[in-house]
Amino acid sequence: MQYRFVTVEGAIGAGKTTLATMLARDYNAHLILEQFENNPFLPKFYADKERYAFPVELYFMAERYQHLKQLLSQSDIFKSFTISDFLFQKSLIFAIQNLNDDEEKLYRTLFDIINPSLPKPDLIVYLHAPVSKLLQNIKKRGRPYEQQISPEYLENIQAAYMSYFRSLTGQRIVLVDCTRLDWIARPEDYIFMKNLLEQPYEPGIHYR
Repeated sequence: MQYRFVTVEGAIGAGKTTLATMLARDYNAHLILEQFENNPFLPKFYADKERYAFPVELYFMAERYQHLKQLLSQSDIFKSFTISDFLFQKSLIFAIQNLNDDEEKLYRTLFDIINPSLPKPDLIVYLHAPVSKLLQNIKKRGRPYEQQISPEYLENIQAAYMSYFRSLTGQRIVLVDCTRLDWIARPEDYIFMKNLLEQPYEPGIHYR
């Protein structure tokens, strides 16, 4: 494995946590998962976005920061490869979608203070799936507060990811079309995803 730190990203319901967990198991990697269920504001946010958008996004940013700062302080010679299921910059991506102008301005100030001190992934794997598939996966996993997520919200989130990736320089990004992929049910699809991690990439966006 030529990359020390790989991030698997995607919109809500893309399957990033499942895939990151499977990859970490097979590569004996250190795994960092976003603990979204610990966010006490998340169910309230989906019920009243205007009221709870700022605390829910602030909580997520603080938790992501804590996870990545711990990564900098750890040295495990048996697990020199790390996989996460979140990109710290997603904090800003979601904040832009969910916050009003004044809240976003404050949030950006905090983000700009924190972001430079955190490790950046050597490779970002973004799982792109049709909104219909995202909604199907959200319904299947059955978290009550997620069932009211609208197709428009997911479309906006995916568009925001694409816009952000186009603005990046110096990072390796692999955009994977997951329309027909199922790494749980089909071993060949999982092997395909594993092979993506073992290929050399130049900085920039690569489509698979």
